[in-house]
Amino acid sequence: MVAMKTKNPTPHAQGIGKAIAQQRVACGLTQEDMAEKLNIGLEAVSRLERGLVSPNVDRLFELAEIFNCPVTELIVRESTRTADQTQRLTALLDKLTEPDRGMVVEILERLVGRLAEK
Repeated sequence: MVAMKTKNPTPHAQGIGKAIAQQRVACGLTQEDMAEKLNIGLEAVSRLERGLVSPNVDRLFELAEIFNCPVTELIVRESTRTADQTQRLTALLDKLTEPDRGMVVEILERLVGRLAEK
């Protein structure tokens, strides 16, 4: 599967690479494991994780399958778009119990209030 090479990594490519690396580590996989699963060289895995190449859509779906995560998790993790960040916060909150979610929301409300005053 082809990946798009970038001469200068874009923030998006770097964000996707960072998400791939974080998911790989969270799954307990090494770069060697990933190279084997993707049938690519170790250097190609390194370039993906550094954002020097951008994975194509097919590769993103393949990675999501390996990591057992939504494709969007690989794309929006570093996004600065409010809608993407909201989705990420929702996913984080879903992991918590109701009382803990309430506590996190309260902390966020206070933090946002303070930051909005600046």
